[in-house]
Amino acid sequence: MTSRRNFVKNSVVAGLSATLLPSVATAAVPAVAPKTRWKHWVWTNPDAKDTEQQLAERYRKYYEAGVRGIFFEADSEKHCRAAKAQKLEAHRWIWTMNRGEKSLLQAHPEWYAVSRTGKSCATHPPYVDYYRWLCPSREEVKKYLEDDYAAALKKDYVDGVHLDYVRFCDVILPVNLWDKYNIVQTSELPEYDFCYCSVCKAAYKAEHGIDIDTVQYPEASPSWRLFRYQRVNRVVERLMKVAQQYKKPMTAAVFPTPDIAHRNVKQDWVNWNISGVCPMIYHGFYKENVAWIGQAVAEGVQALNGKFPLYAGLFLPDFKNNQEVQQGITNALRNGAAGVSLFGDVSDGALLALKTASAQVSTAQ
Repeated sequence: MTSRRNFVKNSVVAGLSATLLPSVATAAVPAVAPKTRWKHWVWTNPDAKDTEQQLAERYRKYYEAGVRGIFFEADSEKHCRAAKAQKLEAHRWIWTMNRGEKSLLQAHPEWYAVSRTGKSCATHPPYVDYYRWLCPSREEVKKYLEDDYAAALKKDYVDGVHLDYVRFCDVILPVNLWDKYNIVQTSELPEYDFCYCSVCKAAYKAEHGIDIDTVQYPEASPSWRLFRYQRVNRVVERLMKVAQQYKKPMTAAVFPTPDIAHRNVKQDWVNWNISGVCPMIYHGFYKENVAWIGQAVAEGVQALNGKFPLYAGLFLPDFKNNQEVQQGITNALRNGAAGVSLFGDVSDGALLALKTASAQVSTAQ
């Protein structure tokens, strides 16, 4: 499967579609994963060429391995109904603040976020061409997003929605991407610092009595930082109300830990009120080892304090083999994750790693 998340896909190792990971050497596990509290997910982009038979077989394997829901990046009734037929939840995975639709760019360039240098994402996207970030302060943007999510939620084959890019642009990239973009981000560079549009600046002045243009080092201002956390939080609040109207859950893909989310993308997911989060604990992006997955999960679980479940997002191309996949899943579950969400080639070997880790952690508990 390919994904529209090209920034992620092209930034590190390419997908694993060409080869399967080697088999995991593990103890025998049940033919069907034991009934536990784990709820595992898969991120995927549905392929129109998939046949009904292929989907039935694929989703049956997912369920047997312990997967209970799929985040579909495109709207495909065929894929959603095929997943539901195999007892899987079918959720629509939708980009939120990063919206580069040509029609939207042409109709409302004023809706787009502006950097500290005064350049708009509508005309000067940072890093890559598809990075076109909306301003979360604008009422028109929030209404547009509400309508977009409602259109997905009202469909009877959609069980819930999954937010992505619900944040500001990366003011600091994961360290593994610095070489790719020939950049060193040990500080917040102005061309990647958002949003300084007239609406944001006016709202900040109304709330805090400060003209941000008069602040010498705005990136060091605690109140300006908090203001931007709250701008995104309010978007999430509005979208959650839409989901509640349809009596369907809303989850989100977020940055790996509360600290990294704050620092890198001004995202404050601990203070959201949603149905669950999938922190993208992509250890390779941060030049960390597999053990870090458990550390990141523990940090998030502790910060949430039971507010809603955390499902550890794992990037399969970051793992050397399926033994490492199993270790990563084990680390996540032992540190309080309610399950994991897999991105990449969900091979039979990866599914075996998932089933084995889930069974072994359940037995140990």
